[in-house]
Amino acid sequence: MTTTGVQAPSAWLPAVLQALVDDERVTDVLVNGADGVWADRGDGPERVPADLGDEASVRALAVRLAATAGRRLDESRPWVDARLADGVRLHAVVPPVSPGGTHLSLRILRPGRFGLDELVAAGAVPAAWRPLLAALVASRAAFLVTGGTGAGKTTLLAALLAMVPAGERLVLVEDVCELRPRHPHVVRLEARHANVEGRGEVTLTDLTRQALRMRPDRLVVGECRGAEVRDLFAALNTGHAGGCATLHANAAAEVPARLEALGGLAGMGPRAVAVQAAAAFDAVLHLRREGSGRRLAEIAVLHRPPGGVLAVEPAALWTGDGEPVVEARGWSLLQERLGGSGEGLT
Repeated sequence: MTTTGVQAPSAWLPAVLQALVDDERVTDVLVNGADGVWADRGDGPERVPADLGDEASVRALAVRLAATAGRRLDESRPWVDARLADGVRLHAVVPPVSPGGTHLSLRILRPGRFGLDELVAAGAVPAAWRPLLAALVASRAAFLVTGGTGAGKTTLLAALLAMVPAGERLVLVEDVCELRPRHPHVVRLEARHANVEGRGEVTLTDLTRQALRMRPDRLVVGECRGAEVRDLFAALNTGHAGGCATLHANAAAEVPARLEALGGLAGMGPRAVAVQAAAAFDAVLHLRREGSGRRLAEIAVLHRPPGGVLAVEPAALWTGDGEPVVEARGWSLLQERLGGSGEGLT
């Protein structure tokens, strides 16, 4: 087993879990109470031999880990989502919310583990798309990285941010810090939940607004999930070129509906979302997670015909085998936005 030097989340982490955290292949460790432990090494969760004791022992472990992050976990606040030591994100839930027992989820974030070349070599990105992705970054295009949970959005975005020129300043806004691009000038802003008295909350909307006052060359929203989308639209439409964000969506075609839902949380109507989103983002990079692994499956563009609704136009598709397939209309729109970059795909 190879190790990466990821620090233990706390002195209380059992050796069997620390061994999994140290395994560079592992992205997630899942504990289902006293019923067992699963680890995801890229092909989905697989059960691993581990004995963490009874339900009381697992619950005590979850409470101690939450405490190391300064969070409370009990019947009155039966879940926690927090950042532990570098590279580990904790989610825990306890009864009565989870009747079957305490559930722990540890997500291990490897600092800049994959660059774009490594993703191509691993079969996650087709080689034909490398020039196009490089052109997206070099041209300061704004883009969305979309996909379901665990599809590799953070990994791809970190790889692309590593290609940003060293002289530029990246300001990252995240609910929990996960992005770790290999770049010399990164500023991280992390949201904060309210304390037990309901005070002290710092939202992604708050941070996005503050980020705009910090002279970002690239504004990055790690996961767009609420009203902060309005401020992101405003930034990208008022001179903050090169911004990007991730967004949960099971298909690229679902992106307009997701943006409308988020815009609604900010008091924006569908028409306002459509107008601003179409002007803000130059491309959508959609990832899929399947049995064979994670891959960049589609490159698309957001557009809004005059008087129409926001829509996604596929530019190129990849099944994971062979060469990508170009969709003429969407590819033409993308070429216009990038000034003809990436012509080798055709």
